[in-house]
Amino acid sequence: MEGMSVILAIGIIVVVGFFGGLASEKLKFPRITGYIVIGVLLSPSLLGIIPEETIGNLDIITDIALGFIAYLIGGSLHWESLRRVERNIATILPFEALGAWFLVALALALLGHLIIPGETFWQTYFPMALIIGAVSCATAPAATMAIIRQYKAKGPLTTTLLAVVALDDAIAVIAFAIASGICQPLVSGASHISLYQMLGVPFLHIIEAIAIGIVFAIALIYVAKLVRTRELLLVVVFGMIMLCVGLTTYLGVSSILASMVVGFIVVNKTRRKEMFLVVEGIEDVFFAMFFVLAGLHFDLNVLKTAGILALLIFLARCIGKYLGVRAGARISHAPDSVKKYLGLALLPTAGVAVGLALLAEHAFPTFGATMVNAILAAVIINELIAPPLTKYAIFKAGEAGIDTYEKGRGTATT
Repeated sequence: MEGMSVILAIGIIVVVGFFGGLASEKLKFPRITGYIVIGVLLSPSLLGIIPEETIGNLDIITDIALGFIAYLIGGSLHWESLRRVERNIATILPFEALGAWFLVALALALLGHLIIPGETFWQTYFPMALIIGAVSCATAPAATMAIIRQYKAKGPLTTTLLAVVALDDAIAVIAFAIASGICQPLVSGASHISLYQMLGVPFLHIIEAIAIGIVFAIALIYVAKLVRTRELLLVVVFGMIMLCVGLTTYLGVSSILASMVVGFIVVNKTRRKEMFLVVEGIEDVFFAMFFVLAGLHFDLNVLKTAGILALLIFLARCIGKYLGVRAGARISHAPDSVKKYLGLALLPTAGVAVGLALLAEHAFPTFGATMVNAILAAVIINELIAPPLTKYAIFKAGEAGIDTYEKGRGTATT
């Protein structure tokens, strides 16, 4: 189906993805698992319904969807709720992020020679391990938000989860910059490590993203005062988030962080629920498109060439996140629901991890291709396995409410 229309491809993605979500629900899985499976089936590696060149033209949808998902995450972070769990967040966040970084880096550094023989430790195995470990700090906000919204989850676990997910990507960017600054001299044989490149550049990018988010939040609050109807409010919110995503993408800073800041300021300054309700009305369209597109990037050859390395990354990251949460929760005396189940809910990973991996591919050409394939394969494994575990964590913590589909029938999902 060479040269498929982009509009036709979007129609297929939304309609077929809808049925995939329904089938997933019937099997007691989150809807996003069905979306991802549909994307995998439609991908060029399997049925080839949507060709590769068309998929490349659809990637703009990913950026837009992530912007709105990040806006909704920011809007879920009420300051009063955060104050109640701020100690838990401050302790758990570094433990779970550094736990993933340390365990992935350790596993790959020690076992890399068994998977990729014939290379040197300090110029290949250690740098690759450190970079992949840093990338492993990231958590996918889209998957987490989709499951929370589907099951109307509320409680200490959900509040802590949203806050940690919102901050994980910022930590991943900083960790990646530090790892790159350490590894570039090792790979090139130089002796100088630039502290500015390691810490200064990522810190400035984060400050830029926050500043842009603040500006757009203030603009959105003032423009929204001119609006009297719900329909026009959607136009204003949609336009502002699109502008925010477009500007941050152009400047090369985090659109996710900036959009989260917009949502966070709006919800805590205005208390206008309709600023988010208008977006919630179309959020399922974003979720369906985003996760079917994630599945469309499935490449069977990637799994063949980097499957063992990917499995090692997946297992080490899961264990690192889980143990890090347990340690941080124990130190901060977090509720049992957070201690037992937050580690399972932090396993999804996708966009930021892949983006950082692509940056690393250009910076480290000697092992960049292997690294990208391994991270992509790990993301594929993760996208299929992690969402059901997030659902399990929310239900076991007793924080699931009413499913949006079941609500119409008057039954609670428990």
